[in-house]
Amino acid sequence: MTFFTADICDMHSDKVFVLGAGYKSYGGADKCQGEIVTVKLDKNNTELISLLRDEDGSGKIVVVDVDQAYYAVVGENLMKFAQQNNYAGIIVNGYIRDTFQIRDIPVALYALGTCSRKYIPVTQGERNTPLSFGGLDFNSGDYLYADTDGVIVSADKIV
Repeated sequence: MTFFTADICDMHSDKVFVLGAGYKSYGGADKCQGEIVTVKLDKNNTELISLLRDEDGSGKIVVVDVDQAYYAVVGENLMKFAQQNNYAGIIVNGYIRDTFQIRDIPVALYALGTCSRKYIPVTQGERNTPLSFGGLDFNSGDYLYADTDGVIVSADKIV
């Protein structure tokens, strides 16, 4: 991948929006680009598991909103599923775990921080629903670009 989010912002300032501060990179890939698939969770990650494990993610980035609940929704197993099914990256409005294990898995992962525990009771999640966090609106079908400088979103494919 030969893009840089700073260059995209400079060349397409009228088409891109930047995710707010506080999101850190934890995955083994330092950049990603692709079409957004949204997932809204209520603490439990069952819906996210089935997406990453069972569906082809070629050219896709999963954007997950868990309302910053202090439970890990992505860890080593989900990152392995994402890699096996060719997902480019995962953006989490919440927390992740297994950072030692996932740093070598070549999938981009951005989150607010880490938490050792996960939420055990199964709750229902929703796919392809509009999400809003970090000063951005995320819609399935929009495009996301992320690198070491940040995460940007555009309604149009730019790169």
